[in-house]
Order: sequence, then structure tokens, then C-alpha cells
Amino acid sequence: MNPSPHLAISRFVSTRPTDIDWLRGIVLFGQNSASYKFALAKSIVNFSREGHDAISLQNLALPFALEVSAHLKSAPRQGTSKRSKFLESCRKYNAGEIELDELRDLTVKHGFENVIDAFHVLGNTETTVRFFLDERKGSTRGIRLTESLVGLKNDACTQTIREVESRWRLVETAWDLGLNRSLITFDETEGLLIADSRRVPVTSARDALNGYQKGQCFYCYRDISTIQGHPALADVDHLIPHALQRRQVVTGLDGVWNLVLACKDCNRGPGGKFDSMPNLNYLDRLAQRNDFLISSHHPLRETLMLQTGQTPAARTTFLQSVYDTAKTHNPTDWQTVELQAPRF
Repeated sequence: MNPSPHLAISRFVSTRPTDIDWLRGIVLFGQNSASYKFALAKSIVNFSREGHDAISLQNLALPFALEVSAHLKSAPRQGTSKRSKFLESCRKYNAGEIELDELRDLTVKHGFENVIDAFHVLGNTETTVRFFLDERKGSTRGIRLTESLVGLKNDACTQTIREVESRWRLVETAWDLGLNRSLITFDETEGLLIADSRRVPVTSARDALNGYQKGQCFYCYRDISTIQGHPALADVDHLIPHALQRRQVVTGLDGVWNLVLACKDCNRGPGGKFDSMPNLNYLDRLAQRNDFLISSHHPLRETLMLQTGQTPAARTTFLQSVYDTAKTHNPTDWQTVELQAPRF
């Protein structure tokens, strides 16, 4: 099978998205005025793994609040609102001013005012798949997990937790630093995205990139993983080979704009890409990835625009210029076969 031409942006969510696709979409592209959605996502996934389905607000409150409290210790900004009774309760708990019982009661009272209603909103519409039902006025006095969540396999749950945490860290960085003042780049030694103005570790590069690629290799669409020790653990690949930066031909190749996840075979297996230049199909695929993240107001939006251009035309010019310069020094043209249908 020959590599396909570039994919339309509308195909980021496939025509038949799986349950994990929908959960990933909620986490990655649901609106963020506060971090509560991330805490709720982690909490319900953990309850599901433990075999629970009916969860009262009393039982949900502490796992939810403790997730937020833990993040407040390293990232004081957990929302865009200037005041929040719930966040104040978490801060008081961290300062030792209230005990767990009081934190629980205050979370039940203030912590779920909006997040339960807004969790399944993606863009301006509600998702067709529900991961819990709102039973706050029913016998549960809380929420009831659906089969869409309870039915997820353990590996999917583990990867979801990692992606939630990654997105949470990116949003915190956007609130804290203002990404218009700080470029995010890749630290190859640590495998992390770094807030470059302060050299602040932000999150795992694999987890940040995988949200868009939906668990598939950028090149051949083979299934990949972001979990350390997994046999299909993905490599972070520089689409325009990093060797060109080491040889001082092109700069800026550690930018997020140039990073993709690849299976080991495509990146460094027999017939793999290694330091070869990519076929133009992959450059087009990369451009669409970057434009999609920018148009969806992803936390990396400002970084991508600063690194590549403020408009689609400017970004096209930037990519073409980098590609042309790189190609004059490395005239190779690597491509591979597609092993599965694309999910992104």
C-alpha cells in the first residue's frame, strides 16, 4: 500500500470513533476555564479500574479534591477565574487549616457546580458517548459510570491517565507562563517538553504528542504506546532530521512543530527513517497536525504559532523553507507502507 495523500482535518475524529477516542477528545479539546475536568477524568477512570460504577458525591469528593490539591502545590493557578471557593478549600487543606472531612464537605458543596454538566461538552456540542450519568438528584446522589468507561481495558485506562496528566501540565504552563512569552521545546535527554524561557520541565513529550496521533505511528499507523516498558513504546522523532541541526544546517528542529511519534520500525528498524528526509506527504501531514492544534486552541497553540508563523500561509512558507534548506544538504526521500487505516 502506498502512503496516502494528506488527511483532511475533519478526520481527526474518525467516522467510527471508539470510546477511548471520545474520552481522549474530551480531555484534549474540551474547554478549559479550570482544571476540574482533568481531576474528574482521573478520578472516574480510577474508580472504574477498581470496579465501581455508582459513585456518590461524598465518595467522589476526596479523590477529586486531592488531585487538585496535589497540583496546586506546584502550580498555584488552576483556572482563569480570580476566585473559587473550591480552590480556596484545597489551598486551606494544603496549608493544614482544614482536615479531610471538611475538605470533603466543601468539595461536595462547591467542587462539582459546573464540571459534571460540562464534562461531555466538546466544542459547542455534547458528545454522543457518555462516560457517566448524572444521578445527583437520584438514589446515587452522584454519578453512575457507563459501560463506555467500565469497558475500557487496563492499558487504555493507564494511557488515558497519562494523557490527562500531560494535558493538565500543559494547561497549567499556559496559565502560569503565558505561552506567548515562552516557547516549548524538546529535551531529548529527558524525553520531556520544556518551557524554554525557564528550562521548566512541562510534561512527557510522548504523552503530549500521542493525544493527536491517537495511539498510532505517524508514518505507518501501526499501534504504539506511551507506557514505559511496553514493547510498542513509541520513539519521539524529528520529522526534519535532528542531524541537520547538529551539523548547523537548520536550527529550531527541537520545536514541537517538528516532533512526531513513530514506531521503532519506522524510526530505526530495518528500512527505517533514521536521518533520512521525509517524503513530502509526511510534511503535509505534519502541517495539518500543527494547524489542527492551533485551530482547536490547544495549549501548544501559541508555541506552534511562534515557532512556525501566525497564519496558515506563513506556516506553509516556513515549512517549505526549512524543507528546501534541509533537502539541499540531505536529498534522501524516505517513505513507508501504511499498515492500518488512520485514526487521525
